[in-house]
Amino acid sequence: MTTPWGALALTRFPEDPRDRLRAWDASDEYLLRHLAGEDVPLSGTVVVVGDRWGALVTALAAHRPVQITDSYLAQEATRANLARAGAEPGAVRLLTTQDPPPERVDVLLVRVPKSLALLEDQLLRLAPAVHAGTVVVGTGMVKEIHTSTLRLFERILGPTRTSLAEKKARLIFCAPDPALERPASPWPYVYTLPDGIGAASGRTVVNHAGVFCADRLDIGTRFFLRHLPDGRGGRVVDLGCGNGVVGTAVALADPSAEVLFVDESFQAVASAEATYKANGVPGHAEFRVGDGLAGVPAGSVDLVLNNPPFHAHQATTDATAWRMFTGARRALRPGGELWVIGNRHLGYHVKLRKVFGNSRLVASDPKFVVLKAVKR
Repeated sequence: MTTPWGALALTRFPEDPRDRLRAWDASDEYLLRHLAGEDVPLSGTVVVVGDRWGALVTALAAHRPVQITDSYLAQEATRANLARAGAEPGAVRLLTTQDPPPERVDVLLVRVPKSLALLEDQLLRLAPAVHAGTVVVGTGMVKEIHTSTLRLFERILGPTRTSLAEKKARLIFCAPDPALERPASPWPYVYTLPDGIGAASGRTVVNHAGVFCADRLDIGTRFFLRHLPDGRGGRVVDLGCGNGVVGTAVALADPSAEVLFVDESFQAVASAEATYKANGVPGHAEFRVGDGLAGVPAGSVDLVLNNPPFHAHQATTDATAWRMFTGARRALRPGGELWVIGNRHLGYHVKLRKVFGNSRLVASDPKFVVLKAVKR
């Protein structure tokens, strides 16, 4: 990536030479050009929210910025990109969306996330630290910035306008108004599950902002909950756990099961833990933010339950599903099973046969399939 301060070699995480997706886009470049061209003062506390793969904080490392991200993968990519760029150790303070934000923010740079709820949550959390002199600039691709995006900045921070588009990217300029009466945060959001979905029927769900289907049970998970394997105890992984409904349902049905909830989203794992605790589930559970099943000992798991994402930000990709399936095969004991829910058109049965050598249809409806693969 070419920046006003020189060229940077950036990669996503985990690094894959076959990956054709870049670790930055035109919106990152546009924001950096603006900061240099307008001679924006980068003294004081510079906070960067939603930096996808660390492109922004790597370019601004000399100004000792604070990065706030919901993504474990983005945080790991940032560490690698900073090291590659020769940044001074500790030059960038890495925070998650679950950490307390800085008490004062002098420059706030926001990479607009896909989730409007996550943007709302982060602006509300940062608003008390923003003052009248804070420089606030958002950035995103044109297709990511909507009227609702601008209204959030207006409602939470102050008067907002946008730039002209360049290379299909746009900037957001906000003038903070400390006298603005801000709304109360609706997050985390709590609701009750419907009946007819097995052990989780009528149970409580706690969703932090940015977690998939934050205000209701999505139809894919509803279908999966009705066709989960019978209680069998042992070590169970809710892989890509989201709000933890699937793993919690397993624990409710079989208190002898040891459930590991894993997701790369800090918001998701916080939601899963809150959902589990809200239902007073007996038994043992572990909650881990990480890169899928990396770090889980090989041959240590009896059952993996998985609803793989097929989007990475705005890109459609099956790379995550492949990594989840191969990670599951490594982590499973011989005879252990991977159960997957997915849209019919994604063809996961083909991938499972390549990874496991087998795939069996457990249940289907016009939109979804539940598949099982066994480690031989």
